[in-house]
Amino acid sequence: MQQLILPAVLASFWTICTGAGDWCYQSQFTCDNECNVPDKWNHANSNCAGKHQSPINVVTRKTLKDERLTNFQFDNYQQIFRGTIKNNGHSVQVGVPHLSTISGGGLPTSYKAVQFHLHWGNNGGPGSEHTIDGEQYPMELHIVHMKHHYTDLTTALSDPEGVAVLGFFYERSNSGNRKYDPIINALQSIKTTNGNTSLLPISLAQLIPSEQNLTTYYRYKGSLTTPGCTEAVIWTLFENPIPLSIDQLKAFSELKFNDGKPMVGTFRPVQPLNGRQVSRSVGAVILASSALLVATIATALGLSQPN
Repeated sequence: MQQLILPAVLASFWTICTGAGDWCYQSQFTCDNECNVPDKWNHANSNCAGKHQSPINVVTRKTLKDERLTNFQFDNYQQIFRGTIKNNGHSVQVGVPHLSTISGGGLPTSYKAVQFHLHWGNNGGPGSEHTIDGEQYPMELHIVHMKHHYTDLTTALSDPEGVAVLGFFYERSNSGNRKYDPIINALQSIKTTNGNTSLLPISLAQLIPSEQNLTTYYRYKGSLTTPGCTEAVIWTLFENPIPLSIDQLKAFSELKFNDGKPMVGTFRPVQPLNGRQVSRSVGAVILASSALLVATIATALGLSQPN
């Protein structure tokens, strides 16, 4: 009888420590904080066990060039606005006036910006949600858009192509990115969950690479990367990263989850592709290579001509 007691106690302890209640990131889980870690998110929402989930690892050699993936048109991305930045308990989020829109880029229609938020690691360590050939960047920006005729995100998510998210990676830089000062400075005021403050005037354009550096990107169909994991997202992942200094990256790790612990590791692990095809744009790299090829041919022809 005594031999059965210890396994029973251990089984009971394991049950307690396997998570219950609300969803959380792996970095939040302890036996004192019973929550559903990413591989248990389907307990929080059954959609999270779907076959077309995000994020993914992009294997570049397996991507297919798609001639329909032309340059984006960014309308009113230069528009200055005064947003509110909030610690929502899982990330930092900024609401965006619906004036900024995207079209082109192989999208079925135009989409208007709703909000942007970020995912990061621990003190500048690996923290992006998507990975490229297995490389995880320090942080990832998601600018969330919905089809232009919808008035709220909930309705848009009922459309299989209702939402378009632009994803941008960050890389460490030796110097600070002054364009990010409004956001970095505001973090001090929103350390605790539900903390919010007004941002100094910013534009979406100042947060991302210049338009001429946004021609190379990857495209696939996926989901939201937090519960409810709704599979209604057209994903675009831009190749050119955004520079931030290590101090700027570390500033995000000073925020707190709702239990007061450091808000770090705010990313969902990559999900199986399950047969989905990832496409790539024609992009600047291809064009540059073509130009180089033309120049090489021209030089060769010049060299072969008799004097």
